[in-house]
Amino acid sequence: MPSVRILPDIYWVGVVDWNIRTFHGHTYSTQRGTTYNAYLIIDDKIALVDTVAAPFADELIENIKQIIAPEKIDYIIANHVETDHSGALPKLIKLCPKAKVLGTQKCKEGLYKHYYGKWDFQVVKTQDKLQLGKRSLSFIEAPMIHWPDSMFTYCPEEQLLLPNDAFGQHLASSERFDDQVDQAVLMDEAVKYYANILWPLSPLILKKIEDVQRLNIPIKIIAPSHGIIWRKDPAKIINAYISWAGNETKNKVVVVYETMWGATERMARKIVEGIVSRGISVKMFDINNSDRTEIAKEMLDSKGFLIGSSTHDNDMLPNIAGFLELLKGFRPKNRIACAFGSFGWAGGAVKEIEEVLKGAGITLAQSGIEIKYVPDEKELLSCHAFGREFAEKLKRG
Repeated sequence: MPSVRILPDIYWVGVVDWNIRTFHGHTYSTQRGTTYNAYLIIDDKIALVDTVAAPFADELIENIKQIIAPEKIDYIIANHVETDHSGALPKLIKLCPKAKVLGTQKCKEGLYKHYYGKWDFQVVKTQDKLQLGKRSLSFIEAPMIHWPDSMFTYCPEEQLLLPNDAFGQHLASSERFDDQVDQAVLMDEAVKYYANILWPLSPLILKKIEDVQRLNIPIKIIAPSHGIIWRKDPAKIINAYISWAGNETKNKVVVVYETMWGATERMARKIVEGIVSRGISVKMFDINNSDRTEIAKEMLDSKGFLIGSSTHDNDMLPNIAGFLELLKGFRPKNRIACAFGSFGWAGGAVKEIEEVLKGAGITLAQSGIEIKYVPDEKELLSCHAFGREFAEKLKRG
């Protein structure tokens, strides 16, 4: 993709990765691809904010060359060490002999440990300012959003926020701006991004948004390092983050299960019928046939979780166990949950699920339901009642 003018003398020079389908060690499904965004600011001094993943270094350099010779770059702002944003830096910096790299102290340490480059590095802190000419850049440390080194860069003259991994989405597109793309797709990817990457950091994110608001900096454009640039309505994504970080939920239930011979699935379907009969929205997923990234997205605004498994060796099946470890890592707050499942000669899965849920800080709404072998009609009615009871507790809060 060629460079794109965002504002006078400010350009997107990033790359579009149309083909990537997994991210973060295959834990995140990126079915719509992604972008690695970098931004070039032309003034008396020239600054590049972030780079791209290493395989796309040549494309980044060609995009920069469309505007200026790379050796004219005075500053490279490193908002974040992670290699999808810094991988091109070693190759680029060879073409920028006078460039100074700016980032946090943790960024300096992280870049050295990744690339062992002896670069001219300037450590910056919150409210430090870099004058480029008619424009300036200021910096806001944002540790653990989502690495210890992370920071935001802000151009006050343009009211432009460059927050790296905050407010992004994994979305490959030939369009660069929020007003050019399908809003349903955009927000679907934004919520998926938050749920799978930032959910565990919600308290820190809420505090950082409050910190930025206290700085009283107006924001007209948010240009993240993945996905689409917010120029039409940046408040839309800010308000969404406030809601997600505040653990605001809907009267909605996500049911996730793993079944061996189908009995637990039959239970799940009847439980869902019971929930729906009380006017509650439900999403149901067989963990072996579902995208975990999608499940996490649906869980983000759901008040209730139901987790089911057949029993194997007195414990839950392995794939649902792995998913519960993922859920525990998300650290969901203000949720209720229950467990269900079938067993043969001895149970155990429901008890183990309940222990993990309690360990994750999730409130058990009621005792789980366990059925031996294949549920008969009477037992299926019990599952329906179980779902109704859970739905009523959800509505009562």
